[in-house]
Amino acid sequence: MLELRQQLKLSQQLVMTPQLQQAIKLLQLSRLELVDTIAQEVEQNPVLEDETPVLTIAEAPPAAPAPDQAAPDVAADHTTDVKLDDSSISEINWEDYANEYEPISSYSPRNDSEDAPSRLDILTEKPNLISHLQGQLSYSDLGEEEEEVAFHVFGNMNREGFIEATDEELAEDTGCDIDLIRGVVDEIQSLDPAGVGAHNVQECLLLQLGRLGLGKALPAIIIRDYLPLLETKNFIAIAKKTRHGVSEVVGAVQVIVGLDPHPGWAYATEEPHYITPDVYLQKEDGEYVILLNDDGLPKLKINAYYRQILKNKESGSAKTKEYIQDKIRSAAWLIKSIQQRQRTIYRVMESILKFQYDFFEEGVSKLKPLVLRDVADDISMHESTISRVTSNKYVHTPQGTFELKYFFTSSISRKDGGDALSSESIKQRIRLLIGEENPDKPLSDKAIAQVFADDDIKLARRTVAKYREQLGILSSKYRKKPKLK
Repeated sequence: MLELRQQLKLSQQLVMTPQLQQAIKLLQLSRLELVDTIAQEVEQNPVLEDETPVLTIAEAPPAAPAPDQAAPDVAADHTTDVKLDDSSISEINWEDYANEYEPISSYSPRNDSEDAPSRLDILTEKPNLISHLQGQLSYSDLGEEEEEVAFHVFGNMNREGFIEATDEELAEDTGCDIDLIRGVVDEIQSLDPAGVGAHNVQECLLLQLGRLGLGKALPAIIIRDYLPLLETKNFIAIAKKTRHGVSEVVGAVQVIVGLDPHPGWAYATEEPHYITPDVYLQKEDGEYVILLNDDGLPKLKINAYYRQILKNKESGSAKTKEYIQDKIRSAAWLIKSIQQRQRTIYRVMESILKFQYDFFEEGVSKLKPLVLRDVADDISMHESTISRVTSNKYVHTPQGTFELKYFFTSSISRKDGGDALSSESIKQRIRLLIGEENPDKPLSDKAIAQVFADDDIKLARRTVAKYREQLGILSSKYRKKPKLK
């Protein structure tokens, strides 16, 4: 039988208010993202003010007049009406404004001085690989259908300049004859840079050798028929199979090494990512000092005019005051959240300094295993808060600039039960071992694992291989010095 009943229940739950959501969001933002977020808030909230001093043109010190010029009259009106008559317009050399990437029908020859800046210097965006190829294609004799196919091929080209689809797939996608596809691909492969339009590295290198007139020479033979032997630097086997001397093979390899296996990278449009540290760690008088980097962060305050409106009972309607009160509350919470963010970063860095003191003194080899819970327990915060604080935050130290997450590494235990080692310190030691190895007998992953085992460090061979790959180091068979006799 169903019945309705009233019952009292006491429980606790976390309510994510908009203010709390904003504080969490600010905590995980990087420095550049924080500056952008603050700028948006200042733009949207009329109560907020940025009191960071800005030097305007009017405040800049005036330039000293030249000796042969009289000082201008300060009281004079400097506004001047500039009028151009037809004679002055006709004196402009409009040929200087020709566009190098326009079709040939609209192109005019230039007589630029060698010292004149290139028009590429005033472009807002650097031409990418596809734009570079399209500009060259406008000078070709391709028909309308062939140009459409070429643009489709460009759409299947990666940043290295390789076509990722086969000729058969391109023919199926475009509905064109395979011979037409191959003709367009051949036209693209004749463009600059040499090697662009290839389907793989092998074809790319062969195209570059063909451009150098070495399409049938020994370097091309090695790439076409003996690439696996070249990868392992087995020059003696290549010499036997090609019936050439080892010295000739070495000379051919030198030519191959000078080629570019990634021709499209020269036209990559990715901008460099500059890092501005959020924290500076400096050693002064034998002690480390933590300094928060506030440079570039707006200094916010609440506009006194709106405060005055709230205090004055006669100015403004109730609705207006309610709006202003809401904006002041939002501005105050933003300022408080930013201050709390900075304090939290300071406390986390202070805890990291405590745990990783030896690293800051001696370097990576002294980096200790550390997890988020260690720092969270140390400063009485939740692990999720520590994770947000350490993401996209950087510290400048005497050992270099590092992301805060860098100091949290897994541990490698010792057989004798001694202090565990950080995975980063293990990687550093692997790098040093390989750097000091005998090139005639490079260390295998198993041999490196044995070196650690001799020091009572438990490290599996597959773990060595994983760390070596993360360091970008080739396996021993590719590191071996080639035998020339």
